[in-house]
Formats: sequence, structure tokens, C-alpha cells
Amino acid sequence: MQKVDSPLARWWWGGLALSFLLVVTADQLTKNLLVRSYDEGGVIWQLGFFRLIHVQNTGAAFGIFPGHSFALKIAAMVGIVVLLVMGFLVYRRIPALVSRLNIIAFGLILGGIVGNLIDRLRWDYVTDFIDFGVWPAFNIADSAVTVGVVIIAYSLLRLTITEMRHSP
Repeated sequence: MQKVDSPLARWWWGGLALSFLLVVTADQLTKNLLVRSYDEGGVIWQLGFFRLIHVQNTGAAFGIFPGHSFALKIAAMVGIVVLLVMGFLVYRRIPALVSRLNIIAFGLILGGIVGNLIDRLRWDYVTDFIDFGVWPAFNIADSAVTVGVVIIAYSLLRLTITEMRHSP
């Protein structure tokens, strides 16, 4: 673990920017260049139970709260601010959580939230297109948020177990 203020630790924040930009770019490119050229509900490609399909989600995750686009826009904007404040506090107060992997995970989460917020601001819905049939359709932004949260949860679990082992 690098000291929080070391030059290498500061350089890692480039990983946050890179992961953020990659997620937003991949998310918007797939939605705008591929998916939106098909009618809503149109199957783009299918292989067994997996398919790419154009879905317009006016709700939140799994389609809950449909038609509440304004509230979801506000929630996303508040979420971004809260994540940035929490990230700064963690960076300053819990250096054990500052790692390359967690910084990249943080970039994945922010990129995913921003990718879906762009859709909500432009279209009043989020475009989903990855469908496994047994799970609601999702997109790259959703995947990035999920992967980022899992990485950070794993890091927190590891840190908790380590501290429990070393406590008297």
C-alpha cells in the first residue's frame, strides 16, 4: 500500500479518470451507434437465451419506479455528489481503502451513473440492451456500477476480516 500522498498514489487517480471515461464512452457508443438504430423491442442479435434487444427503461434498476424520470435524474445527480464527497473522505481518512483497484472501481461506479444520467437528460429514459431472459435487460453503465460495487464491497470485507484478525 502506497502512502496516500505519495506521487504514485496520486498517479493512480488517472485510473479513476480512465475507467470513468471508458465506461461513459462505451456505454454511449453502444447505445447511440448500435441500439437506437433499432425500434424499441427489436431484437438486434440472439444466441440461445442471450440476446441484444432495444429496451427503453423509464424507471430505475429492474424497471422499478417507471415514469419517474425527473426524480431519478435528481437522485442520480445527488448520488454523484454524495459519491464524490464520500470518495474524498475515504481518500483522506481511510487510506487502507485507497488502492488501484478501488480507485478504478470508483471510476466504474461514477461512469455508470453518468452514462445512465446522460440518457435520462437526453431522452427521459435509459436504453438497455443486454438480455439474458431470466434477468431484466441492462446496459454497460449498469454493469460498470455493479462490478464497481462488488469490488469495493470485497475490499471492505477483506479489510474488516484483516482488522478482526489483528484486534485483541
